[in-house]
Amino acid sequence: MLTEFTPFPALAGGMLIGLSAVLLMAFHGRIAGMTGILAGVLRPTAGDWGWRAAFLVGAIIAPVLVLAVSGQAVSFTNVVPVPLLIVGGIVVGIGVSFGGGCTSGHGVCGIARLSSRSIVATATFMLAAFATVYVARHILGAF
Repeated sequence: MLTEFTPFPALAGGMLIGLSAVLLMAFHGRIAGMTGILAGVLRPTAGDWGWRAAFLVGAIIAPVLVLAVSGQAVSFTNVVPVPLLIVGGIVVGIGVSFGGGCTSGHGVCGIARLSSRSIVATATFMLAAFATVYVARHILGAF
């Protein structure tokens, strides 16, 4: 399977993710963990729902805005069957509960704050991802 290498769009996207995390911390004193933000939309608390919903809407409509501004669609192909995506989502959701946060909260915000807990969590996420891809591609010969 060929993976496209797109360093400039990836750099721009990473910079925007970092900027959004900094702005959320500066203006609301909150960590930009997508799972926590989503949980706050589903189980709202006083004064929190609006910014959480706006953050999620922004993340969802960003590809539409990229298309409108640049004329280029954000390409996405799915090589994994939908039932496996659903199982994967459930497993990740369970992991987020046990890990006390997601890759964006730990990986983007936690490492930036030099949190040892987040550094260990992110290393664990990455090792699990490496192992999963290796097993799926090289041992099972799938995807």
